[in-house]
Amino acid sequence: MSDRKEFRDLASPEAAREAIDSLDIGGGTETVGLAEARGRVLAERVDASVDVPGFDRASMDGYAVRARDTFGAGERDPAVLPVIGTVHAGEAPAVSVEAGEAVEISTGAVMPDGADAVVMVERTSERDGDGERGGDGERSVAVETAVTPGENVMLAGADVAAGERALGPGTRLTAREVGLLSALGVESVPVRARPRVAIVSTGDELVRPGGELDTDAGQIYDVNTYTTAAGVGAAGGEAVVYPHVDDEADAMAETLTEAAADCDLVVTSGSTSASAVDVVYRVVEERGELLLHGIAIKPGKPTIVGRIGDAAYVGLPGYPVSALSIFRTFVAPAIRAAAGLPEADSATVTGSMATRDRYEAGRRRLLPVGLVTDGDGETLVYPVDKGSGATTSLTEADGVVDVPADTSYLSAGETVTVELFSPDVRPPTLLGVGEDDPALSRLLDDLARPRYLARGSRPGLRWLRDGIADAAVVAGPVEDRPDAVELGGWEREWGLVVPAGNPADVAGLADLVDRELSFVNRTTDSGLRTTLGAAMADLADERSVDRHEVTDAVTGFDLDRRAFESPARMVAAGDADAGLGLRATAADLGLGFVSVGTETVRVLAAPDRTGKDSLSRLEARLADLDGYLDGLEGYDAE
Repeated sequence: MSDRKEFRDLASPEAAREAIDSLDIGGGTETVGLAEARGRVLAERVDASVDVPGFDRASMDGYAVRARDTFGAGERDPAVLPVIGTVHAGEAPAVSVEAGEAVEISTGAVMPDGADAVVMVERTSERDGDGERGGDGERSVAVETAVTPGENVMLAGADVAAGERALGPGTRLTAREVGLLSALGVESVPVRARPRVAIVSTGDELVRPGGELDTDAGQIYDVNTYTTAAGVGAAGGEAVVYPHVDDEADAMAETLTEAAADCDLVVTSGSTSASAVDVVYRVVEERGELLLHGIAIKPGKPTIVGRIGDAAYVGLPGYPVSALSIFRTFVAPAIRAAAGLPEADSATVTGSMATRDRYEAGRRRLLPVGLVTDGDGETLVYPVDKGSGATTSLTEADGVVDVPADTSYLSAGETVTVELFSPDVRPPTLLGVGEDDPALSRLLDDLARPRYLARGSRPGLRWLRDGIADAAVVAGPVEDRPDAVELGGWEREWGLVVPAGNPADVAGLADLVDRELSFVNRTTDSGLRTTLGAAMADLADERSVDRHEVTDAVTGFDLDRRAFESPARMVAAGDADAGLGLRATAADLGLGFVSVGTETVRVLAAPDRTGKDSLSRLEARLADLDGYLDGLEGYDAE
């Protein structure tokens, strides 16, 4: 009787993929320092623990002033202010700005107390004392333009705010993300463990490169070992190279068993056919489980899939072209999935501009852009630009569009070529824009490769209306709502976050108006700020006064912060008596809370994108919110 095994039932490529996908090819979590983090994949979400920047800083060289002191100023009638000092980057201000004063300031320097804007140096001129304000021989500056509060100032947390979702699980760490983690002061991060892949080439005829070749005996150099090892590394695995094994059953069984005990996946090449001398399939049958032997594909028919001990096993054909074809088609995607990496993509993509984008002609521009697919699967390209000082401008971008110097704008719908930051870059499965919210962060963690831009409710609606975002997350009353499909939402309790024990005995919004309490607000883009505005309007109606009379009486009403935790963290630091925030935030930070009411958070989707798988998955999770809201005080499903 012949010992030859016949290929009677070849598996389809789909069945082979399912068989390989069913194998456990590793995973788990390990912690690495930032020096070793490049190329790794985050296993858990990283939230910002500090504001970046950690202080209000000047974004221009010029003069720090109180904006109200420049109102009405122009080239013909400048506001002349005495210069009381200078602040350089990297030093603490030694002066405070009072009414009618200015401080010379450098880009990146800390804004001195009292100043709320910077006049760029190009719109000023220095004067000696001349009898005007700042006379009597004092150094003065003539301000030749009016500025508004916050102009030319990057607020603390404007780049990344404490408590904000900085990077999500599944993020591959490139130099951009490592830079962001460094800015946050993160020393080490939890990452997906790389699958350990044993590589064993088989055959009596093989000689390792560098060895002496006996061509008369039919010897050949071992090509598959290093080719496969390179493929494993590119796919995110850790290659463990074993010496090649001769076609002898006992020696092969010993080597494969040893490799299986030490690695997550064993990959061999050669000895996989059905001939009597090709013995790998017999070893797999005896030492583990043979899932399939033979795939209906050319090249690569004699492929084996199974298990040896606790390790996954794939036997590649011996011919290098066949081995590499099967590896790239079936094995590399499985290693990438186990390592948490996306499928490989080309280094450039073409897409259509989602919006019109204008530029100052005369300069070549490398425009950071993000990618998103529309309802038809076509690639849309949108600009990503939060300013040169913002680290997240890079982490939110997928590549750049090289805009020639003679181009003044790119039209909506215009085809552009995007140079990807990495060949592995792919558009996010979901692009969301809107309100920052802890429940939302949990939902996003449960989706594959989402991108969420916490810009606030108003920008979320605008991005949805402009056809860029797949979804917008909005809080509070929604005015001028675009055509959208509501996927679901939740209720959250809002109010005033106060120090633990509420030492000032704050009872509600009226105390902010009637007492000298310092307050920290959210930005006007925030839905929570809109909800507060409506409540303040109701208070004004109760008192039969104008709304601005009420808000103007609140110390710090215009002192705003971008992320939902920022006001609370200022309260915790002793910088304010109360801050606008959520009950969940107060509980998380161990602070007191004075409830004012509840507001609805809604998830709205673009009507032409509802067929996207990511939106379907998000809608399904919104329909069963209880698990995501566990432990979040003041939250209820709608």
